[in-house]
Amino acid sequence: MEKVRVDVQWCDKNFGASFGENVPGAVAFTAKTFEELMQEAEETLRFHVEGMIEDGDEVPQWLREGDYELEYNYVDVATMLRACESYASLAAISRATGINQNQLSHYATGLKRPRPLQRKRIVDGIHYIGKRLMDVV
Repeated sequence: MEKVRVDVQWCDKNFGASFGENVPGAVAFTAKTFEELMQEAEETLRFHVEGMIEDGDEVPQWLREGDYELEYNYVDVATMLRACESYASLAAISRATGINQNQLSHYATGLKRPRPLQRKRIVDGIHYIGKRLMDVV
């Protein structure tokens, strides 16, 4: 099974995305929420492949057969924080990371960009929250 990378970026008031290099052609799409974006990615890719087939373009067999899974790549920390906001508040991420909530807010709005070590702390904090949720029985 192939992985199709979906590069996602927060674009001021919505999410914008495009497919990675293993999908022929240029495809871009947007959605208001990350959940809508995930649905839009599946529908857009199917529509794109159908159009390429109808046009007689060369389409890899795995793509024709739908033998792939989508893998979401957050282009920056603002996108990552916005994608997580429906299930993890900035306050929760702040507690898990030890990073001030106001600082996280600046990252989420794109006013500031975290250093690589700060980004790692944010990712680790989100993973920690996820693990804690998985432990609930």
